Amino acid sequence: MNSHPSISLMTPGRGLQRGPALVAIALLLASPGLRAEQPESTALDLKGTVAFALENNFTIRQARERIKQQEGVEIQVRARQIPNVSAAGSYTGNSREISSYSVAPEAAWSIGLQARQVLYAGGGVRSSVKSAQLAREAAMLELEGVINQQLLLVRIQFYAVLLAKEQIKVQENNVNLFEQQLKDAKNRFEAGTTSNFEVLRAEVALANGQPPLIQARNDYRIAIEQLRQLVGFVGGRTATVTNAPEFVGTLEIGQPVTYQLPDALAAAHAHRPELQQLAKLTDAGEQNVKSTRAGYFPEVDLVGGYSVIRSPFSVAWDNRVSGWTAGVQAQWNIFDGRATAGRVIQARSQLEQAKLSQSATTLAIEVQVRQAYSSLIEAWELVQASGKTVEQAQEALRLANVRYGAGTATQLDVLSSQVYLIQAQLNQLQANYGYHVSLATMRQAIGLADEFVHS
Repeated sequence: MNSHPSISLMTPGRGLQRGPALVAIALLLASPGLRAEQPESTALDLKGTVAFALENNFTIRQARERIKQQEGVEIQVRARQIPNVSAAGSYTGNSREISSYSVAPEAAWSIGLQARQVLYAGGGVRSSVKSAQLAREAAMLELEGVINQQLLLVRIQFYAVLLAKEQIKVQENNVNLFEQQLKDAKNRFEAGTTSNFEVLRAEVALANGQPPLIQARNDYRIAIEQLRQLVGFVGGRTATVTNAPEFVGTLEIGQPVTYQLPDALAAAHAHRPELQQLAKLTDAGEQNVKSTRAGYFPEVDLVGGYSVIRSPFSVAWDNRVSGWTAGVQAQWNIFDGRATAGRVIQARSQLEQAKLSQSATTLAIEVQVRQAYSSLIEAWELVQASGKTVEQAQEALRLANVRYGAGTATQLDVLSSQVYLIQAQLNQLQANYGYHVSLATMRQAIGLADEFVHS
């Protein structure tokens, strides 16, 4: 593969230094409401299919909702950073008999407004907010990873649809050739130049060519349904393969693309959103430990309010007492039965699990890149080999027909040459499909977004 141009991969910094990717995610989140059921389209190429899936794929839509969920968590945690204001009111009425023998009036009411601001909580509030921010950033990176994975599946299935469509053409051409050979055999038999055995053999060959064509057509229908599911095309309860979009494209290969393994591994470390997501979750775990440890320290709140209560000597509204209050409240759980210690142990264990998961995922991604790299090499070699085989099989069939017409070859030679050609053509289609799949898998393995996402 070194005879072909290779791609140079840039290695950006770690963390959220991924401006274009995060801007794209933000645009996706800000997109208008997603459609649950879409109007039928006449045709979709690969770019249109990817764009359609980006908006309608259900797994991607669920990942977007998880970001919104995490944004709600962050808002909830931030609530302790700002003053909390509450209002309360009460009214109590007593019978005259009870009031006569107690200090309680026959009617009592009060209205109060209170504001509370946390002044000191052992760093727990600040750590909780930071942890929530990191979790939200991790959710955004998760969305990026989900998009890359789902669009890879969409591409693979799109290529499967094209493969099935091309296989139908090959099998139809095969049947047409068998029909022509049967016609020639009948003409020769009627002319008395061949026996009925050659007619019978041509009929058998034609009959054997029908099942692969039937299977190819069924494979095409199934491939379309699987692609509809991936892209999220909901065509209604009466939807069939006939009213789904027609997926158009070709499996032809242009200029081959190669990668250098060291550059690919470095790019995967820098680009894979799964690794950056786990790094954010690890940082969030560290903040969670700090937040949990805040339980060892006192909490100090600034409290202020304004109250209006009934005068004890009158039930009239004008006869009331009002005023404001302000102060500082502190609470310190000196001994809580080691509940805080238990929570700290749990938080530290969760942090260690996050670190182990990060290391395991790093190793898994490295193996995935190596496998994708090896598969891409194999795929290109198969493309080259299958292309030469098709050329040889075409020439062999041409010579067999010429020889058969001249009477120096048998009908069996022609039929055998045709079978070899069909198999070579099917192998070439499979090789082209495998190359496109391997190339898309390689891009996803090193963390590159689908080429149509930002175009």
